Amino acid sequence: MVDWNVRGCLIPLVTPFDARGGVDEPALRKLVNYLIDEQAAAGLVPCGTTGESPTLTTEEHLHVIEIVQEETRGRVPVVAGTGSNSTQEAIEMTAAAEKSGVAASLQVSPYYNRPTQEGIYAHFKAVANSTSLPIILYNIPIRTGRNIEVDTVLRLSEIDNIVGIKEASGSIMQASAILERTRGGDEFCVYSGEDPITFLILCLGGHGCIAAVGHVIGVEFSQMCGMVWEGRFDEARELHFRIMPVIEALFCEPNPTAIKQALNWMGIPVGGLRLPLMELSGARKDELRRALIGLGKLPASGTATITSM
Repeated sequence: MVDWNVRGCLIPLVTPFDARGGVDEPALRKLVNYLIDEQAAAGLVPCGTTGESPTLTTEEHLHVIEIVQEETRGRVPVVAGTGSNSTQEAIEMTAAAEKSGVAASLQVSPYYNRPTQEGIYAHFKAVANSTSLPIILYNIPIRTGRNIEVDTVLRLSEIDNIVGIKEASGSIMQASAILERTRGGDEFCVYSGEDPITFLILCLGGHGCIAAVGHVIGVEFSQMCGMVWEGRFDEARELHFRIMPVIEALFCEPNPTAIKQALNWMGIPVGGLRLPLMELSGARKDELRRALIGLGKLPASGTATITSM
């Protein structure tokens, strides 16, 4: 088996855009350092859902991965989002990312074309066989239209360089079944990809999370991981309850809408969104601001550093 045992809170990066809508390289470099130095990221995941990858050109996509890999300077592993609903494109993107020196690849389940379970298996097997990188599966059926079923996950886990899954189905039953049948061992890592149930997945033996909310509460998620692994379940549960209002507010509209707004307010400039995503409405902004103030992420009075997208 390929050696991979990364635990903790990995953070899938937003992609900063400048005033003209292009990728903002200086802001991206600043974001990388902020997430490592101030949010305790155990790893960085560029060009996933949170990175607005569907609206990046191929050139932008690969450039973002290269920037993140370069700026990280080996401090934490970089897991490049290089999945596609085209098997050949996923193979080509993964090959390009491997040349940049990334530690692993995150591979989303094929979307839109709605393959069967056998098609899903064949897709991931073909990608895995094309690279020496460790592969982390990404199951997010609300976006892809297809669930990677437990039996399919188990079959895929037998491929040497398929080392884990970002489980974002939202089903605690599915996460539980995967952990039970893989015995929660380090040979196959199960990461929570559904932030509101990360505490539960950790308690079942999860290896950590790939959490968009880590941009804002990465330290808290890292602390929660440590508490569970040290058997301090009551403390972890109380932390879970304390951060839930922020988690709910950060997903009040499609990701990464609220996360970008929060970062801009917190003085980490990431710019706006690419269409068809839209800026938060006034009422949603108020909801988000209250949650951030409640957890001490914004001052209770005065103006934020950056007040709009």
